[in-house]
Amino acid sequence: MKLLLASQSPRRKELLSSLGFEFEVVKIDCEEILPAEIKIEEAAAYLSELKAEAFRSLQADEVLLTADTVVAVDNLILGKPKDEDDAYNMLHNLSGKTHQVYTGITIKTADKIFTETDVADVTFDIITEEEAKYYVQNYKPFDKAGSYGIQEWLGMAKIKNMKGSFYTIMGLPTHLVYKILKENSKV
Repeated sequence: MKLLLASQSPRRKELLSSLGFEFEVVKIDCEEILPAEIKIEEAAAYLSELKAEAFRSLQADEVLLTADTVVAVDNLILGKPKDEDDAYNMLHNLSGKTHQVYTGITIKTADKIFTETDVADVTFDIITEEEAKYYVQNYKPFDKAGSYGIQEWLGMAKIKNMKGSFYTIMGLPTHLVYKILKENSKV
């Protein structure tokens, strides 16, 4: 099996490598636009599958892995921030609240496609304006859904509680990826 990871995320590359899989990183050009009526809990899987469907046809020995993460709070999806102001607004929305992190994965072969979503609840302590400013200016979270990375300063300093997989919050539900790839390694 030749595993292809369609992600530019250094975190996803690190996690997949840590699982013991050898893979090649590929790029997919795909407009990530959600339908207006989509349910929040379906958004990450929808985007992950959209990316997989946008990729070229696979050879018989190839397996493609795509993923997408969305953060949701107060029935609102927070994607990747457009700029510093957007990042500050997202952190303000997350401050002192519990939110959900949904990561959808799609594993596609020449003749099959598997899509699953994992969810985790994350509770932040109050994030002051100074803390938000420090984080955004020093960590530049513009490639992260919800404007934060759990493995960075804000996650270490401000997460009070979480329920679910740390790795789902980081952007790849490793337990699902491992299980699906192992179960289907002979595909």
